[in-house]
Amino acid sequence: MNWYNKNIKVSEQSIHLWLDDERDPQDPYIQKNFNAHGNEIWVKTVEEAISYLKTNNVASISFDHDLGTTQTGYDLAKYIEEKAFNNELPMLWWEIHSQNPSGSQNIYNAMKKANEYWFRHHLNNNNRK
Repeated sequence: MNWYNKNIKVSEQSIHLWLDDERDPQDPYIQKNFNAHGNEIWVKTVEEAISYLKTNNVASISFDHDLGTTQTGYDLAKYIEEKAFNNELPMLWWEIHSQNPSGSQNIYNAMKKANEYWFRHHLNNNNRK
């Protein structure tokens, strides 16, 4: 599952996150079977991902759900959804590479809401011009 917005401006300084506690995005097998590109920064925890998101330089994120900790990829998606609602985080390109069907669906639902909030803020800003 994924979502893409061509209006997102990606620069060379943009950060691409890979949230997963086990799968290395540099591994050719992971690139082939989980759609990693090899240019992602591998983050293994929600806290680590949030620290990058706070820089406002993250252009994309690929989610795993099960992280081997008490937090999941869904926890990060809920964080992103809240920040999008409050217009505190730039729009992101995102995808889900988790093999957990219900966890993937939860992430998808949260990120779909984040998209709605980002578009609402975008429309509101354009209507003010």
